[in-house]
Amino acid sequence: MNVFDAIAQRRSIKKFQDRPVTREEIEALLEAGVLAPNHHLTQPWRFYVLGPESRRAYGRALGDRKARKLPDAEAANAVREKVAAEYEAFPALIAIAMVVSENPETREEDYAAVMQAMSNMMLVAVERGLGTHVRTGAVMEDPAARAAIGARDGERVVGMLSIGVPFEAPVAKARQGATEVTTWVD
Repeated sequence: MNVFDAIAQRRSIKKFQDRPVTREEIEALLEAGVLAPNHHLTQPWRFYVLGPESRRAYGRALGDRKARKLPDAEAANAVREKVAAEYEAFPALIAIAMVVSENPETREEDYAAVMQAMSNMMLVAVERGLGTHVRTGAVMEDPAARAAIGARDGERVVGMLSIGVPFEAPVAKARQGATEVTTWVD
């Protein structure tokens, strides 16, 4: 498969088959991640491969955040358990963090590099017949979520990458063509 085909076939996969993702497959994704361009070779990424217990703990932290919005205690407990079980069941889950530089310019460049690392990982996943889904949001700074991940002080958790064999591939959504968003400047 060529790179353009991998880009065209990549989808956000929300439902995976039960087949575990092998350590070899995960290591291939991680190796692709560290090949991303990064200004001054800061290599700001940090990867946390979560096992079943840490996936469940992370899901519990996310579930707790969702449950706080519900007035009914029984419904809140159901949400907590549902989200925890969903995350525990993922075939693989990688938390992707970055070392936070004190220099604002470097920090911005490092964030871009980490996002490129995630993109590399997703494309290699497609090439290997795997699907991925990136999740981001305020939960990344939640102390319980950070503890579940094992994130260290001085690190920003940028995203969670769930990985597995797709249960089904969603149909591509319509996107603007490049000509619609491109201005050629002389």
